[in-house]
Parts: sequence; structure tokens; C-alpha cells
Amino acid sequence: MSDEVSRETVATAPLPRPTKTRIFTVANQKGGVGKTTTTVNMAAALASEGFQVLVIDLDPQGNASTALAVDHREGVLDVYSALVDGVPLADVVQPVPHTPNLWCAPATIDLAGAEIELVSLVARESRLIRAINAYQAAHNEKHGQPLDYIFIDCPPSLGLLTINALVAAREVLIPIQCEYYALEGLGQLRKTVELIRDNLNPALHISAILLTMYDGRTRLSQDVADLVRQSFAEVVLSTVIPRSVRISEAPSNQQTVLGYDPTSTGAEAYISAGRELAQRIEVGQVSE
Repeated sequence: MSDEVSRETVATAPLPRPTKTRIFTVANQKGGVGKTTTTVNMAAALASEGFQVLVIDLDPQGNASTALAVDHREGVLDVYSALVDGVPLADVVQPVPHTPNLWCAPATIDLAGAEIELVSLVARESRLIRAINAYQAAHNEKHGQPLDYIFIDCPPSLGLLTINALVAAREVLIPIQCEYYALEGLGQLRKTVELIRDNLNPALHISAILLTMYDGRTRLSQDVADLVRQSFAEVVLSTVIPRSVRISEAPSNQQTVLGYDPTSTGAEAYISAGRELAQRIEVGQVSE
């Protein structure tokens, strides 16, 4: 079988439905690597395949909420309400306009104070997973089927919000920009994952790394991609996300790139990455 036929088969093969909800924390404490872009577009790609998908915006900047066009003005019930005030996540989650099967728990500016306020709360590291567990039953009852995927968009730090995300997830998805400083700080993130696994969440593991902002015309992008594949061969997705004007433009139009320009190379890349993630059922964890 030729490579072309093989790739076409992968692109059209039916995707397996998870036997239980797969929860991904999308993390990288280095800013500007495409965390939010990856979160919303991977979620949209899987929703377009018929999966039930929830995005939890855990970044006080609220960029995922903006890209998904959900209301996150000050005063709107948001993730802060669920984490700090104990509001049920079912009262926070909103359907994403124009994208069937996709929902979002938005972030407002209130979330900026959560890092400090969580410190004094009981079970401060596990408040998000408790909210998610309660929401799962409510979603199933309301929509007649369980969530297939949850993507948690983290701030570019390793504070209590990110720790809550890591405690809530089984899998970590790390976007890595194809630039010189791509691996900077990745060692610290791996140590944090190990600490969380040893003390709070034994199931946690790095299951996928996605190369973003790839420019095939430059030697730098190729070198970074080769280095990442050598270091994390078992979990790096074969799909790479190209540097794309359409991907950059989409958030300013409050859309994912799939909604903004579904025939663009960026949209096609995220659809491919989403399919690959669905087909790779919990690939083994990265050794520490």
C-alpha cells in the first residue's frame, strides 16, 4: 500500500468513541506556543466528527472563550464561580454558537484572583475535578450521552489553576512551537507532571505533543521538529500545525479556524491532528 493510500485511509477511517471521557490538560508554561489555539481547534475538530466536547477555559485572559464566541463579560458565571464559589459547572457551561456538540466553560477577569483565593480553600488542588465529575452526570442526563472529550486550557504558569487542571486530567497535551526556545521550560513541566502523579493523580501522563507554527521553508523548524521527535518519539503527533495567517486571524473573528476558513491548511491540519489524537488511544506515558 502506498503512503498516499495509507494516509487517505487514516483520514477517512471511522474514529473510535472513547469508553470513558478523555480529559486533556493543554499545558506549557512558555507563552505564545499555541495552547489556546490548539485547545479550541482540536476541540472543534473532534466536535465536527460528532463527538461531545467540552472546553474549560482556565486562563484568566479568557482567550479560549473569545475564540469560541461565548459570553465572558464580567459578572457572567464562569470557571471562577465553580472553583471558588462552588457554583455547579452545569450553570457555567455554555453551548458554542455555530458548532454543534461543543460547549465551553468560560473564564472572566474574576479568574485572575483565583490563584490567591484558592490557597485558603479546602481541597484546593481538586476543586476542578470535583466540579467536572458533578457536571458529567448533568450533561449525560440533559443530552442523552456522555462527554467524549474535555480540553482544559491553562494559563502560562504552573500555579494552582494549572495544578487543578493536572489533577483533573488523565492526559497532558503539550503544544510546542517550532522555534529556538521550544524546549525551554519543558523539563520543569515534566517534573510538575511527575509530582502531581506521585502525590495527587496517579493516572496523569503526557500522552501527546503537537508541533505548532511549523514553517517547512526554514531549517530551524525542521531542526526543532527533529529534536522533539528524537526526545519524545512515542507521543509526538505526526501531524504538524503550519504557521498560518488564517489560524492567526480566526480568534479576532471569534471563530476557530475550522469555522473561519474550513478549507485552509490550518483547518485541515487541526482536523488531521484531532483525528490522530482520537485514533491514538492513550499512548504510553513519557518516562521521567
